[in-house]
Amino acid sequence: MVRYSKLPFRELVRSYNVDLAYTPMILAKEFKNSNIARNFDFTTNKNDKPLIIQFASNNSIDLLRAVELIVNYVDGIDINCGCPQKWAINEGIGVHLMEKPELISDMIKTIKRNIPNLPCSIKIRIHNDMRKTIEFVKRAESIGIDFIAVHGRTRRQKSTELVNLNAIKLIKENLKVPVIANGNIFTLSDAENIYKETSIDGVMSARGLLKNPALFADYDFAPWDCIENFVRLSIAYGTNHFIFHHHLMYMFEDVMSNAEKKTFNTLTSIPAIIDHLEEHYGLQLK
Repeated sequence: MVRYSKLPFRELVRSYNVDLAYTPMILAKEFKNSNIARNFDFTTNKNDKPLIIQFASNNSIDLLRAVELIVNYVDGIDINCGCPQKWAINEGIGVHLMEKPELISDMIKTIKRNIPNLPCSIKIRIHNDMRKTIEFVKRAESIGIDFIAVHGRTRRQKSTELVNLNAIKLIKENLKVPVIANGNIFTLSDAENIYKETSIDGVMSARGLLKNPALFADYDFAPWDCIENFVRLSIAYGTNHFIFHHHLMYMFEDVMSNAEKKTFNTLTSIPAIIDHLEEHYGLQLK
């Protein structure tokens, strides 16, 4: 998730049956060049395991240099080939890489050659022509990718459109490495259904976990203790106002009226948000 999967959120979801957590998508070039970027984009601790760091890059050198800086702090690296945002495509990263199989192959080879003990994965979207996707993933498998996460939509499909389960199943049937399915997982039953329909090895949720960090513990919506724990962790780790505010807006999306959301959006500091939650929702941090 761009921006959101920071340390406090990862710690929160791990307490609700999440087995493997990813960092937000991090730009490899900025990460290798700037200590400020590194400190902003990545924090961890001894309990933050297993952890996959997700990099976006358009060349092997930037990627390798970034991975070399982080290799002792993570359990694997993922190369993002799925971000559909326009700015990412313009930078030659994210889903743009689905049209650059040679470049992805070079990135994978570079990581596996120089840091052979670090698991390397890719997160992809699908092509309109599934033959291209199968060729893409089989090529990645042939050069040593350790697992693949598949978002079952094309580059131009909106998040409101259904995930193509047949495409995910076809990818699974054509690979020997583990395959993780992503897209439209908002409840535990959604995850179980995708597992049943595709026979994949795992499921991944992004937007679903933003709304409900306790999704994999079989809660239909974020329980109140989950929200309180998120606030405590965010304070403890110094989460910035933007991230803190938007996380809570996701969690309260189906609870707040439009008028309440407007009021909440006027709160310009974390103390103001906490005071508001204490006064109107009964938040208790002690």
